[in-house]
Amino acid sequence: MDPAAERKMQFLFSLRSHGVTNKRVLTAMEKVDRGKYIRGTFEDRAYEDTPLPIACGQTISQPSIVALMTEALDVQPRSKVLEIGTGSGYQAAILSQLARRVYTVDRHSRLVKAARQVFEAEDISNIIAFTADGSRGLPEQAPFDRILLTAASEDPPGPLLAQLRIGGIMVLPVGQSDAVQTLVKVTKTEEGLDYQELRAVRFVPLLEGLGKENT
Repeated sequence: MDPAAERKMQFLFSLRSHGVTNKRVLTAMEKVDRGKYIRGTFEDRAYEDTPLPIACGQTISQPSIVALMTEALDVQPRSKVLEIGTGSGYQAAILSQLARRVYTVDRHSRLVKAARQVFEAEDISNIIAFTADGSRGLPEQAPFDRILLTAASEDPPGPLLAQLRIGGIMVLPVGQSDAVQTLVKVTKTEEGLDYQELRAVRFVPLLEGLGKENT
């Protein structure tokens, strides 16, 4: 077996060992090369199941967490998805394999520009990336079928819940920035909001406003 094929098998085995069973999610993870979204010192660790630093003091999440969050989001082929926290663009690329359209926002224009370049190079045409205050969402594009936050909030942000369609799902880390957080799945129903705690996680905090380079 050639090294690339062996690495892919080990990658998928790691995902399954963490409890990821959804075939659509596993196929999406197999198709999207994480190595395309990591540059510099940590390139040679792209295929490890670990979070890694990226520019602007942010991180690219470990693949098993990306897979578990994506699985919990239950994205359907016709879904319109909002991602808060573009980061490297890796999570958005995974979502693009599953959804009709993905809107992704980040407060750092440097990250958005870099992610757009990778999306273009990889010929991913159903992602629209914006530099914006993610805590406010994208009201002009609402409602969304699915919303995913890759930064931790003390509570699910009200503006984002308002932009979630009835029957829609939001997945996000909830908790203080200096403590272990909980990954939460929120389902919006006619009767209200249903909360399900999934597992302990650790993410960078969700911050209001734009990054320093944009102000």
